[in-house]
Amino acid sequence: MSKTAVVYWSGTGNTEAMAEEIAKVCNADLYHASDFNAELMSNYQAVAFGCPSMGAEELEDGEFAPMFDSVKGSLSGKRIALFGSYDWGDGEWMRIWQEECENLGAQLVADGLIVHLTPDSEGLAACRQLGKLLAPQ
Repeated sequence: MSKTAVVYWSGTGNTEAMAEEIAKVCNADLYHASDFNAELMSNYQAVAFGCPSMGAEELEDGEFAPMFDSVKGSLSGKRIALFGSYDWGDGEWMRIWQEECENLGAQLVADGLIVHLTPDSEGLAACRQLGKLLAPQ
């Protein structure tokens, strides 16, 4: 049986709401970034990573980025989804993050999902669709 995880960091609750919606659909284990590491990564065939855009369109650097750096060596061949909320910019952080994952050999199930601020009904529907794509095959 394929196991799925959703790992996120959220400062305002927006990305957390996205994570919860994705996890419900694909029956995933839900982790805050501070509770996930490379050792846990080996337990999963598919992982959704969620982080909002911070600063000059970058990943949160206190908890999320260090955790993500620790799992990079385990991404090759894994089914991966990326998501997050933003307030400004044009999604550059997601494009950079997606390219990095592809270069590491991850099998992205879809383009990174970004939602402006709090996910509305359309944003939550997009989260559910991403969860369906990530669900065990």
